[in-house]
Amino acid sequence: MLHSKIIKKITAGCCLAALILTLSGCSSSKSTAPAAQPPGELKITYVKSPLNIPSIIDKNLQTISKEFAKTNIKVAYPEINSGAKQTEALAAGSLDICSALGGTSAILAASNGVDLKIVGIYSRAPKAFNIMAKDPAIKTAADLAGKKVAGPKGTILHQILIAALAKEKLQPDAVELLSMDIPPSVTAMLNGNVDAALVAGSDVLRAQKAGAHTITSGEGLVDATIVIAARGELVKNNPDIIKRYLSAHRENIAYMNREQAKAYEFTAQATGLAPEDVAAMAPWYDFAPEIKTADIKDLNETQDFLLATGLQKNKIDLTPYLVQL
Repeated sequence: MLHSKIIKKITAGCCLAALILTLSGCSSSKSTAPAAQPPGELKITYVKSPLNIPSIIDKNLQTISKEFAKTNIKVAYPEINSGAKQTEALAAGSLDICSALGGTSAILAASNGVDLKIVGIYSRAPKAFNIMAKDPAIKTAADLAGKKVAGPKGTILHQILIAALAKEKLQPDAVELLSMDIPPSVTAMLNGNVDAALVAGSDVLRAQKAGAHTITSGEGLVDATIVIAARGELVKNNPDIIKRYLSAHRENIAYMNREQAKAYEFTAQATGLAPEDVAAMAPWYDFAPEIKTADIKDLNETQDFLLATGLQKNKIDLTPYLVQL
């Protein structure tokens, strides 16, 4: 009888233990989310203008491709220069990382509901963005009152124009802005069809060599912040991908600083500039990728510009869109 009671207790104990283990296993399986699978291919824009030296180095050395080849991830490099088209591709899922995207384009896209994250700064180059004129009588932004100016609307250059006019206590409508891409804007200025042009990068040197002069650059007005942006879903589910991308990007910057002559040679070949022109322009650019307090301030001021000009309808809090990994 006693033996029978002992067996029943042991059996009951075993059943209870089995039940606890089963419940424990169920709880564990529910609390552990499956790890997100890394993508088989990454689509990263290649933008070489106005003088994107780290990207040109990467094109030559394949630093980023080699990094992701370690885990069998292929990298494609669509050449999309337009900021609007970059963010459209990002929204459609046909692009993963915008390697060099204007701050204006990033903010406009975010305000329109595009799921993107700013994961770094590509460059700051206020000296590389200029308002130029060929007429020697046009010396300051105040001299632009009543004049025709050609340049890309809704961009950093447009922001510099508005800031330069405001400094002279002039409203944006003090000038007639004709929206054009940079090269035709320079041509229109040189031909006398417009009074001034909004010019960046190598076109600044082209205009100077043709007799034009700089009225003002962005220095002291706008930092001309270009950002690195990625699909929000990719950042959320595969933050390691972004970390590896930024690490490889830093390797290209380190190569630029370490092998300056070779970096300038690559850039000259890619842009058609003379090596001495690349050497003259390179100091205009700060390629440090970390998001700094000054960058956040500049991006907020960029949003103010977009709202003031009616290019952006809804103000957003930029904080959730800035991600430090």
